[in-house]
Amino acid sequence: MPVIELADVALALERIRGVAHRTPVVTSRTLGENVFLKAECFQRTGSFKFRGAYNKLASLPAGRDVIAYSSGNHAQAVALAAGLRGIRATIVMPEDAPAAKLEATRGYGAEVVTYDRWTESREEIGARLAAERDLKLVKPYDDPLIMAGQGTVALELLAAVQELDALVVPVSGGGLIAGCATVVKAMLPGARVIGVEPAAGDDHARSRAAGDRVRVEIPRTIADGLGAPEPGELTWQVNRELVDDFVSVSDDELVEAMAFLFDRVKIVVEPSGAAGVAALLHGRVPGRRVAVVLSGGNVGAARFAELVGQAAA
Repeated sequence: MPVIELADVALALERIRGVAHRTPVVTSRTLGENVFLKAECFQRTGSFKFRGAYNKLASLPAGRDVIAYSSGNHAQAVALAAGLRGIRATIVMPEDAPAAKLEATRGYGAEVVTYDRWTESREEIGARLAAERDLKLVKPYDDPLIMAGQGTVALELLAAVQELDALVVPVSGGGLIAGCATVVKAMLPGARVIGVEPAAGDDHARSRAAGDRVRVEIPRTIADGLGAPEPGELTWQVNRELVDDFVSVSDDELVEAMAFLFDRVKIVVEPSGAAGVAALLHGRVPGRRVAVVLSGGNVGAARFAELVGQAAA
């Protein structure tokens, strides 16, 4: 039986209706009239993650407090969703997470527990605190309800753009692309689904080549939202069957895409959110009618200026 199906995503869309934003699909004359950008940077908490987090929390028994681990976007999403559901959230975050993401997570009312991402395991810390405090662990991607919630991105997109040759999606643990691929392959089976990873963390491409999940070193990349060192167990079951290809982009290409989106589309995205456009700009995406998910915009003004300024220097 499939991990998730189109019906699961449709149910998730009903759960989040009126709570999550229906984000716009925008175009750029420079990219061409047949390139469509699904702007999840305008989602609540600044990324697509709110969709899956709210779908998961809305499925839990009333009053069940939660814990999650995240470098930032899932953290903020769970924190806000918990507040809306009237429960408490504890979030395990790396101590070197972007300051804007740490501050926002606390601002949404969550308790933040920091750790050293290079020497400690967030999974172990999360499991220990969940047991000690009797909290429900909300995984960032390896959960059918999370995947289904993220798939609502594609359901909304296909309601606006009926025909596509390809959908391009940033990839970390694989929850967003698993949900989106489930929708696309059910509704437009001829369309290709392409995942984009940072070159320093191409675990999905390596897993595809090996025929099984491959773990890499935690990637040292500016794309902090794409830092999972291996595909999720459940997400990989979906993605190995439904995703057509995985391509990678460099940090320099990510910054170039950030600057392009700012200059030409007037949209601010974080490095992770620019991955699909980076791949498109560098000719790694085939197809005439292409949609790209801009997965998030959680980058502070100082960090954005630093990255783009260094590239322009």
